[in-house]
Amino acid sequence: MMQPNLTRMLEIIDTVFQTNSDPNQLNIDETIIEGLKSIHPSTVTELANEDGPYMWMIVIPSTQKDMQEFLEKKIHETELYERASGAESYDALYLCSAITLPEFRNQGLSKQTILDAIRSIMNDYPIKSLFVWNFSKEGDHLSSAIAEELNLPLFHRQ
Repeated sequence: MMQPNLTRMLEIIDTVFQTNSDPNQLNIDETIIEGLKSIHPSTVTELANEDGPYMWMIVIPSTQKDMQEFLEKKIHETELYERASGAESYDALYLCSAITLPEFRNQGLSKQTILDAIRSIMNDYPIKSLFVWNFSKEGDHLSSAIAEELNLPLFHRQ
């Protein structure tokens, strides 16, 4: 039986991102998660309790060149991930997704978790910029707050 929080998280992901019907988005599965963790352990973070995960975030290290191609819609998320998997160094970071169950929102959990992950990655790579493809006003607000706190430029895919 699936954990109740996980069921709710998957419903939110499907509602917000609609990854199952959009071939331009990275469809996150166990293989992708393991691939991301092999790039850097802080790319995927989950906060959970006895009912399962209640917050989940993914960031993808990238390069300035690949970031620009993604922002210009020359490549999509899957290609961005594939290129990241083969890179030797990274200087940009894609704020891919953050999902928090409603009862855990507005507590600063997402922001702090993402900041911790980015700082961990920045200990290993010279990250110069962040980029995002926002699907909600909450995501836009969160990504802006993160960029401001880290004093890094934030670029948006339209």
